[in-house]
Amino acid sequence: MTNQPSNLEAQLLALRIEGEKAIFSADSLERLEELRVGYLGKKGELSTLLRSMGQLSAEERPSIGAIGNTVKETLQTSLDKQRASLEAAQIHAQLEAETLDVTMPGIYSPQGRIHPLNGIIDQALDIFVGMGYTVAQGPEMETDYYNFEALNTPPDHPARDMQDTFYLPDGNLLRTQTSCVQIRYMEAEEPPIRIVAPGRVYRKDDVDATHSAVFHQIELLAIDEGLTFTDLKGTIKLFLEAMFGELPIRFRASYFPFTEPSAEVDLQWNGRWLEVMGCGMVDPNVLKAVGYDPEVYTGFAAGFGVERFAMVLHQMDDIRRLYNSDLRFLRQF
Repeated sequence: MTNQPSNLEAQLLALRIEGEKAIFSADSLERLEELRVGYLGKKGELSTLLRSMGQLSAEERPSIGAIGNTVKETLQTSLDKQRASLEAAQIHAQLEAETLDVTMPGIYSPQGRIHPLNGIIDQALDIFVGMGYTVAQGPEMETDYYNFEALNTPPDHPARDMQDTFYLPDGNLLRTQTSCVQIRYMEAEEPPIRIVAPGRVYRKDDVDATHSAVFHQIELLAIDEGLTFTDLKGTIKLFLEAMFGELPIRFRASYFPFTEPSAEVDLQWNGRWLEVMGCGMVDPNVLKAVGYDPEVYTGFAAGFGVERFAMVLHQMDDIRRLYNSDLRFLRQF
């Protein structure tokens, strides 16, 4: 036989010594991988030696096989230790290279702020949602039907003069109130209904310190059996107390084509009465327009201008400050 057991055993032991020395001398993960393949790969030195076991007798093979397994385990353990050592050294070197100097000044990133109009809208919606209302929205470009006729305002109604708006070439218009959202919602849903509708509206107003051709409204609507004006007053009282605190409020008789009876709501603010909202019981004609039976259902509606609330709560002197995008002004909020 060309390979006696003692000769093969000596070669295996020499391979172990040589391998361990080479592995612990490896200075990179790439070199370590080359050694793994060279010693333990399918065509590596250990596999080559063990293939020669076929020339041994059946009695000799177990002892040589056991030595071969020991050499393999020893080399594999050495490879794992050296790999862990090299990976730790690599991480340490990376950390050293990327060390953060905590004494350097930080990079300042200015934070955005909530616009005062969005702040009022968010606050109002939180209050109404807490009272069980659902937020509803609709298109800003409306038809004459949804903006006027379904709200008990036919073409010859004098109330249209107070809501002159921007008409489009196709016969549509930019909505003058978010009440049209209420009509669309009632057409799609059955009572009971409790919704609050925020949004941008448009009217052909002369722009000055208290008026704008584009502004924001929030309107609420409740439809159910047995609702009365007392329910309306209680809802508005809770809302205004949440927004302004416990201040005196009063209801003055007024007129809106889509509510009957109707009222203006005043709030005593800094010693004087301020008109802050309009409200009323939903007119039976509006209920009929959406297919509700006014003999079964009643409802109430109310609405207010977001800009008016913002000007009162933040003590603003000019509504145009809300639209000028002047950061010196907006940084206050």
